[in-house]
Amino acid sequence: MATLRGEAVDRPAVSFYEVGGFQIDPEDPDPYNIYNSPDWQPLLQLAENHSDIIRMVSPARALPAEMRGGHFRQDTQDDGETRTTRTELTVGGRALTQVTKRERQINTVWTVEHLLKDAADVEAYLALPDDALAETVDTGPFEAEEAALGERGIVMVDTEDPLCSAAMMFSMEDYAVLAFSEPALFLRLLDKVASRIHLRTAEVSRCLPGRLWRIYGPEYASEPYLPPRLFDEYVVRYVSPMIREIHAHGGYARIHCHGRLKNILDRIAAMGADGLDPIEPPPQGDMELREVRERHGRQLVLFGNLEIADIEMLPAPAFAEKVKRALDEGTAGEGRGFVLLPSAAPYGRNLSPCTLRNYETMIQLAEDW
Repeated sequence: MATLRGEAVDRPAVSFYEVGGFQIDPEDPDPYNIYNSPDWQPLLQLAENHSDIIRMVSPARALPAEMRGGHFRQDTQDDGETRTTRTELTVGGRALTQVTKRERQINTVWTVEHLLKDAADVEAYLALPDDALAETVDTGPFEAEEAALGERGIVMVDTEDPLCSAAMMFSMEDYAVLAFSEPALFLRLLDKVASRIHLRTAEVSRCLPGRLWRIYGPEYASEPYLPPRLFDEYVVRYVSPMIREIHAHGGYARIHCHGRLKNILDRIAAMGADGLDPIEPPPQGDMELREVRERHGRQLVLFGNLEIADIEMLPAPAFAEKVKRALDEGTAGEGRGFVLLPSAAPYGRNLSPCTLRNYETMIQLAEDW
């Protein structure tokens, strides 16, 4: 919290992002729970006992399908190795379908068929009554997690922005084509999902004042997907009101945006953001950490800028140099604050000794800094 406030600290904070960031039960016997693997136990313990934990919790809960006007139907099949979920949305006489898959050995959900495929699907979705998308806000789990965590870290409100909510309903190629070629239609879609997200943001901010937030989704309008002028239309227009609501109750807004930053960094700062992650170094990104700090480090707490591929693949000495560089550039000169943070986390059931050793290096070098 001192880092967020721009106060002096004895060392840079160090977070493992999703490792320690999500609520994980390593004893859950669910065969799809990769974290009950023996490989994961040392890393989970390292995160819980030595990192500065930032738990990510969403207080939003979608209403059950039967309470949303009967528009949604869902079916899940599980063959022991793969869980396949088919969701069908019926609206205006049109059936829209989405299919996702989850493999037992990998902690990610793949969308193999997206809900929206073309402009006609978007028009149908726009006809969906708002009640069908209704949700409730429940801050109880958030507050319970804060109580359980105590002084070992903080709990962060985790939320998508309207762009993320809309873009994820398409395949990446269909999204990019429609968002670029039919902006008027896409803005109508953004308006529809934004009404729900903005109301939720206002309520949660009021109920949970003074907390850190992560807003994810702006990268969908970054280069090379879309030009910066559409970042203004699709991100700035909709995220700026969210940041104002967060600030109205003393909260801190951290923007999550992978990839290229050079042509959108000023726009992110102009929205009033308090933090930015993961600030990927070239070639994944197009700015060095020191450049970001020089331009907007007095306003933004910088979270980054280690690549997960380096954690998993680099020998310890080479990775240590990456960590030292991040610590050096993230704390050089004047700035609000820095948190050493990777861009993502491993998602397989098996972890290599190299991966664990590199996470240990992050802790050791931050503590020594």
